[in-house]
Amino acid sequence: MAIDLHELSDDVLAFLRQRHLATLTAPRPDGTPHVAPVCFTYEPDTRLARIITFRSARRVAFIGDGARVALCQVDGARWLTLEGHAVVTDEADRVAEAERRFAERYRPPRERDDRVAVEVTVDRLMGRA
Repeated sequence: MAIDLHELSDDVLAFLRQRHLATLTAPRPDGTPHVAPVCFTYEPDTRLARIITFRSARRVAFIGDGARVALCQVDGARWLTLEGHAVVTDEADRVAEAERRFAERYRPPRERDDRVAVEVTVDRLMGRA
């Protein structure tokens, strides 16, 4: 079921704030899906989802310069899939913002010298929350 990104219900917003794991699906070079478990945050005002990871992660290589990806969060019968184009950044301020948001939703992240942030500009949201 499609959800209007401009009018998210309180239930959808609450589900996006609760501590849940998700999967990130990104295309491999041969077009097959690479699916990896991730933690993510979502900012409704900018429609930006953020993931923290490390430079050598396979997902980073598959995202490259802007792959289309999907994030899917499931809890029983509730689920949301966020789709959009992703970019990988190692810019200090953007990584710090992703870490700050991660700490709010999950826990403070461990220190890493090779940390990067994946930013997904969400243009499609489906699900039932």
